[in-house]
Amino acid sequence: MDLNELKDLDFNNLGSASAGAKAVIIGFVVILILAGGYFLMIKDKRASLEQSENVEVRLKAEFRQKQQKAANLERYEAQLEEMEDMLASMLQQLPSRTEMPALLIDISRTAQGSGIRNELFEPRSEVLRDFYAEQPISVRLVGTYHEFGTFVSSVASLSRVVILTMRDISLQPIEGGNLRMEGTVTTYRYLDPAEMDAGMGHGR
Repeated sequence: MDLNELKDLDFNNLGSASAGAKAVIIGFVVILILAGGYFLMIKDKRASLEQSENVEVRLKAEFRQKQQKAANLERYEAQLEEMEDMLASMLQQLPSRTEMPALLIDISRTAQGSGIRNELFEPRSEVLRDFYAEQPISVRLVGTYHEFGTFVSSVASLSRVVILTMRDISLQPIEGGNLRMEGTVTTYRYLDPAEMDAGMGHGR
């Protein structure tokens, strides 16, 4: 077979070609098939590689985020534990259930000792919360600005931490330059372990 035979080859009548020409044509077709298959395979592999690289980048980013969250979580847990310890310490400074009756007497006597006249000082039913109890007191007190200031200062000096909040309080001037304060004063105590275990503090 020579080159002239390939040039003069009739592709519509390949059956009449010589064995050598047929071998060349078959070899050329095989090369095209192999080259096409190789190209397609490489293309698929490249796409798969790019996809794997994208997944790797995403997984690394997720890992860094989770690692940062884990580090922050440890810090937050430590801060939460510290806050819980501080809260427990502050609650322990509030009066207990057994100390509350004496404390109410001390508050009433402190008002009288400040020159205030107690027209009404009536403790009402406790309101239990999650870890403390509210003790509302209906009051009607008469005194001067100075006497009320002395009363507040003296309450702050009691041996136990006393927190007083005032609700629906009215303050009206009356004869003699005095003021009448009337409404509800609330003080607080902590729930002891037995009360907590019994589930008495339920935020009602």
